[in-house]
Amino acid sequence: MLDRLLFLKPKLSPAELRLQMAAARELKKEEAPISPCMSVCRMSDHTGLCEGCFRTLEEITGWGHRSPETKRDVWRLIQQRLQAKLQA
Repeated sequence: MLDRLLFLKPKLSPAELRLQMAAARELKKEEAPISPCMSVCRMSDHTGLCEGCFRTLEEITGWGHRSPETKRDVWRLIQQRLQAKLQA
């Protein structure tokens, strides 16, 4: 039974699942998307992405100056990165 539960365990953490849901929500909105920041702010040496919001340093530092459509592009990249993690 335990082996079965381990097999069903999601590959995304609860924070990553929240980020995934936020991405879907933000991409449906007509107004400018909010920041994906999850207040983790720790860059992975392995991926070069923030471990909380799955953004690069460039995407993080340039957020306030981006157009709404460019912010949506970043949210789409976050979705793709989370999907890639699920498939890994």
